[in-house]
Amino acid sequence: MNPQTLLSALGLNNEESGTYLGQDQWSTNRGAPIVSESPANGEIIGTVYSTTPEDYELVMSRAQEAFKQWRSTPAPRRGEAVRLCAEALRKHKDALGSLVAAEMGKIKAEGDGEVQEMIDIADFAVGLSRQLYGLTMHSERPGHRMYEQYQPLGLVGIISAFNFPVAVWAWNSMLAAVCGDISIWKPSPKTPFSAVASMKICNDALRGAGFPDLFFLINDANNQMAQDFVDDKRIPLISFTGSTHVGRLVGERVAKRMGRSLLELGGNNAIIVDETADQKLAIPAIVFGAVGTAGQRCTTTRRLIVHQSLVDEMVAKLKTGYEQVQKRIGDPNDPSTLMGPLIDQGSVDRYLAACEKAKAAGGTIVTGGKALSDRKGYYVEPTIVTGVPHDHDVVHTETFAPILYVLPFADLEEAIEIQNAVPQGLSSAIFTDSVKNAERFLSCAGSDCGIANVNIGTSGAEIGGAFGGEKETGGGRESGSDAWKVYMRRQTNTINWSDALPLAQGIKFDL
Repeated sequence: MNPQTLLSALGLNNEESGTYLGQDQWSTNRGAPIVSESPANGEIIGTVYSTTPEDYELVMSRAQEAFKQWRSTPAPRRGEAVRLCAEALRKHKDALGSLVAAEMGKIKAEGDGEVQEMIDIADFAVGLSRQLYGLTMHSERPGHRMYEQYQPLGLVGIISAFNFPVAVWAWNSMLAAVCGDISIWKPSPKTPFSAVASMKICNDALRGAGFPDLFFLINDANNQMAQDFVDDKRIPLISFTGSTHVGRLVGERVAKRMGRSLLELGGNNAIIVDETADQKLAIPAIVFGAVGTAGQRCTTTRRLIVHQSLVDEMVAKLKTGYEQVQKRIGDPNDPSTLMGPLIDQGSVDRYLAACEKAKAAGGTIVTGGKALSDRKGYYVEPTIVTGVPHDHDVVHTETFAPILYVLPFADLEEAIEIQNAVPQGLSSAIFTDSVKNAERFLSCAGSDCGIANVNIGTSGAEIGGAFGGEKETGGGRESGSDAWKVYMRRQTNTINWSDALPLAQGIKFDL
């Protein structure tokens, strides 16, 4: 499907405003152009115009007004608004999934899967709208009742990355909506049309049912507006998904103004395979985790920590699997494709530099290690590297590309030590048939990551669990469990229903 046909299927043109002002208005002002290019073939998808400073102020003003109305809307009614968004996304799943594939480069199945994540988190949020529970506590004072409740926080600023151009927005905005908040989204400039399409689908559904504006959109072609967004005191929470380097700056700037930040940053995820592991489970999980989305997931498997007795056997099996993938690299919207392109030339350059650095460190490239020059687009070979020391800088650095480092270990204690030695702490996994090893891995002295799995890989987290990691991954949690609490303010309430007023420390006044 060519770009124009794809856009038309979603009611879009090849030139679109990147600013939703609320009140059924998309800005007619043309800020700097953001040109969307398909990483698969270099075709221009179209142009989205960035937000002007004047429009930014109008968005903020209207979002504040919308919050005053939305915060007083009963939570179950908020859930109905989100339910309508889910239904609209179901209707447009195929077209939006195809647009994500074309604009970001992930294969069609993953593009559709990302839209399904939007639907799933919306469904989760609908149920959550009737479960925003607080606690009741016993007061130490007679005739008093004490409890806590959660109140809407306000405006939520969402800054998302190119690799999940729509799902991360939904993780945040759907929960924020049922919590009574208004979301303002600044997507990646590499995937602007996916953001515009998502906003139009959801806002059309809301407007058709008489709901107020819940979701606003801004776009920037440079970093200045993004910095102003992060520094804006009108936004009590900034949710940022991206690199550790940028995330650290975001966290510092938001903390400086006493705001909250939800940070989902880098991952350097490992799978441990011990001598008891079922390799029929482990091999597919490793291949999918390492090459899925061309290695451009924060949960990508980047390190394979394998028992020294199994190294040669597993590398041979993985090489066979990788050779199958290499034959099916290409157009993301072709159903036979298993791996699409990297996002841009800079990513290709970083991939090649990491391969050279690994070889300089004594590593051997078992398979891969090259960019594909026989076609248009930013394609590389999925790569397996052996022989690099586990503590080398190239292993400890997250390269957003399909490179897997194979690291041997002698015993489980060493394996866990190797896994935890990197600065990131997002996702981790062990393949084992030993209950003792599994429990050791999951104990407080085991994996130090926010996600720890047994006999499944590092990628493919379900929305029902809280998603996020520790250390340089930022410590944030999105999606399921009680992640909703970050979008609300917590309030403790005490009611004195007696005729007395006992004061602290037994103090009494003669009044």
